[in-house]
Amino acid sequence: MLLNITQNFRSMFREYDVRGRTSEEELNNSNVGAIIAAFAVFLERRGVSKAVVGYDSRECSPGFYTAAIDALVAAGLEVIGLGLSLSPVTYFAQHYLDANGAVMITASHNPDGWSGFKLAYRKSLTLSKDDIQELLKIVESGETLTKSGGTYREVNVRDAYLDQLVSRVKLNPANLPRVVIDAANGGAGVFAYEALHRLGCLTFQLNCDADTSFPRYFPNPSDIKARELLKKTLLHPYIKADIAISFDGDGDRIGVLDEKGENVWADKLLLLLTAARLKEKPGATVVFDVKCTQGLADYLNENGGKPVMWNTGHSYIKAKMHEVGADLGGERSGHLYFGGELYWGFDDAIFAAAKLLEAMSWADKPLSGLIADFPAYFVSSEIAAPCEDTAKYIVADRAKADLLAKYPDCKYSTVNGLKLYFEDGWGLVRASSNMPELGLVFEAKTPEKLREYYDRFRAVLDSYPEVSRHWHNDNFAG
Repeated sequence: MLLNITQNFRSMFREYDVRGRTSEEELNNSNVGAIIAAFAVFLERRGVSKAVVGYDSRECSPGFYTAAIDALVAAGLEVIGLGLSLSPVTYFAQHYLDANGAVMITASHNPDGWSGFKLAYRKSLTLSKDDIQELLKIVESGETLTKSGGTYREVNVRDAYLDQLVSRVKLNPANLPRVVIDAANGGAGVFAYEALHRLGCLTFQLNCDADTSFPRYFPNPSDIKARELLKKTLLHPYIKADIAISFDGDGDRIGVLDEKGENVWADKLLLLLTAARLKEKPGATVVFDVKCTQGLADYLNENGGKPVMWNTGHSYIKAKMHEVGADLGGERSGHLYFGGELYWGFDDAIFAAAKLLEAMSWADKPLSGLIADFPAYFVSSEIAAPCEDTAKYIVADRAKADLLAKYPDCKYSTVNGLKLYFEDGWGLVRASSNMPELGLVFEAKTPEKLREYYDRFRAVLDSYPEVSRHWHNDNFAG
């Protein structure tokens, strides 16, 4: 199949998935068919002949779903359609239906007008950066695979998924939390309410009906503005919930407010889950991304755990967890992972919500009190500085060089971008894999130092014409 392969088309093949805009140049039914036909060649090279396919709640998704299935069947694969799904449900289906291949049609938390794929050829492990580049080369070569014998059937795994999830969680029946959930009209609402209801929690719903127009806001738990209605509902005098939980569009990221309506970022949730796990398994290993609080490493070191800081990105974290045999993993953006005997080692926001509620139910403190027990720092939101896909990696490298030259006495990490350690905290700049932007996070012992570190990075980045001065999700703006 001949494609018009432009630089924008190539930029869709990112570090751990494929994401692009729905357009003639990037993603449309024809291009989706061509990309998944190339993925069939990729699977053939690895001896994979069976794949599951699911899609998220976007207007374009059903058409892309059909195009993907047609391409896989034409290549001779045994294809199992899951219909409207979540990324963790699709990963679960790999195990439940014994399928090594997986295609989840989603752009996760990217805005409306985007789509893409999370792809796998091994259970629970999605394609790496090198795998994605191999896929792109197959697309560029035009190589396809035409084999007879391809089959297609639909299987509804929803009940099996919920049964497994509920069976792995045990709440204290004498202390069941009151919960508000917000799915922002993404697909997670179709699963989350029933899961928490079956666990015994009184659960209040916001925007849990799937609606491809996303009438209130797009499902992204990192968006601080999207939490305003959630906070009002949580604090309503007739509700007074113990926790509020939001989900992203494909159900693999979680956002949380405590009983006071305060944001609790996922690295703090990982701390709470880590404390519970260390009681069950002393010396447990936890993998976390570079955006996570220093308090997590501090706590693990002080309590006999093994901290492993790694790249941001679901494929990176899952692969590292598999490599080191980790029990838990997490990213500050809201991905939480459970390995070992707890789960299958992938990120599942609904299971994470259930395990969080489990920990709360057996405690004698509210969520704010539990979080207050851990090492505390002042932290920024996850700030996005718009920068075109074609320039962002070059700019990130320039920023790294300029910051290191400006602050030569600071310790630093280049695990993923530049994490520059100052005397009382740190700042991070990295190129986002899935959006045309740079990602920034700051942490410090005082609010004053937090602002100071932000200003230091801002002064450098504002000198680059490629970077917009109008940063998004910026809690320092104004």
